[in-house]
Amino acid sequence: MMIEKKAKTSVEINDLIASRWSGRAYNPDKSVSRKDILSLLEAARWAPSCFGDQPWRYIVFDRNSEKSDWHKAFSCLSEGNQSWAVNAPVLILSIADSVMSRNNMPNRWAQYDTGAASYSLCLQAVDRGLMVHQMGGFDVDKARDLFKVPEQFTPMAIMAVGYQLPLGKLDDEIRERELSERQRHPIDHNFFEGCWNKPFQSE
Repeated sequence: MMIEKKAKTSVEINDLIASRWSGRAYNPDKSVSRKDILSLLEAARWAPSCFGDQPWRYIVFDRNSEKSDWHKAFSCLSEGNQSWAVNAPVLILSIADSVMSRNNMPNRWAQYDTGAASYSLCLQAVDRGLMVHQMGGFDVDKARDLFKVPEQFTPMAIMAVGYQLPLGKLDDEIRERELSERQRHPIDHNFFEGCWNKPFQSE
């Protein structure tokens, strides 16, 4: 039995969006096919970006095909993230180009666009029956050094990718964490209309 944590939304939204959540219980015995990895990258490739500049870069670490590179990426994670990401068969480093390729000017939208591409990747993962957890807790300088990332590029997040571990195989600690209720602020906390801090009204 797998855990489903569909968002409890105020109105109906697309099922892929409602079903996406950042689990931590990965199945260490189930690898991700190259075809599925490619589908995630393809989804990211078609994300929108300012002037179509596509400032995102991704480095894939597939434990099934190159274990040493995977371990290098894993070593960049914070201790807390390592405690559960150790079971994820794929890690992906997202990176944003700070310079616009069309004119060599600073690209202030690069991180925004890279986030959009990463979210597209996450939704594609849901469609393929995969789980993605994006992590900001990693050593940026170490990642830059290990993977020879040029200075104009900013490492943004490391994503764990894999299949969910069945509910029956979870220990008590991670079971409690995985079954905890998803929470979000109400619409009027983050969404305004007309001016700052004037809550959006649905009617």
